[in-house]
Amino acid sequence: MPIYVKVAGARPYYDTTLAIKAGADAIVLDGMQGGTAATQDVFIEHVGQPTLAIVRPAVKALQDLGMHRKVQLILSGGIRTGADVAKAMALGADAVAIGTAALIALGDNDPKWERDYNKLGTTAGAYDDWHEGQDPAGITTQDPELMKRFDPIEGGRRLRNYLKVMTLEAQTIARACGKNHLHNLEPEDLVALTLEAAAMAQVPLAGTDWWPGKSGLF
Repeated sequence: MPIYVKVAGARPYYDTTLAIKAGADAIVLDGMQGGTAATQDVFIEHVGQPTLAIVRPAVKALQDLGMHRKVQLILSGGIRTGADVAKAMALGADAVAIGTAALIALGDNDPKWERDYNKLGTTAGAYDDWHEGQDPAGITTQDPELMKRFDPIEGGRRLRNYLKVMTLEAQTIARACGKNHLHNLEPEDLVALTLEAAAMAQVPLAGTDWWPGKSGLF
């Protein structure tokens, strides 16, 4: 059976290296945009690194050990659109994982349950306390009455449509870059629009061949 190791985006280079040396077949790297917000605000806001910042160090670790594309690197944490998928692939990930996006696609945070969300002190579109088992949409709960609200057939249809559109979006971006497969995307297909993004992704600031940390000038 393949061994998957999931690590938070804290020390991506060293954690990836340790996972590879321990014999992992796949590494799931989770950025700080991931999760259900089921912890303290101070933890959510100040622990971990953004998803964008953790990809390149992990890829570098794989490359240094000669294991890039041999050990799968799966990126998660805030993946929402096909553009997110394409960018993750271009930066060196082999695949992506989604969580919250799938819940929304299934029908969570549906406005028709607005009053029930209000009773929980929140609103449709902002509910993220899925761990509490009181999900008004009946998806992340063990309450038999709430579970009756969820139509698995309709939920499955919505999720299928979401995944199909996400795939088509990613494929469209790959084709726009002249590539015939998502896995053919590479960092050279990307530019950054801000200094921060350029530094984290290690791709050139738009209109230059430079990013912060790279030798040379604009």
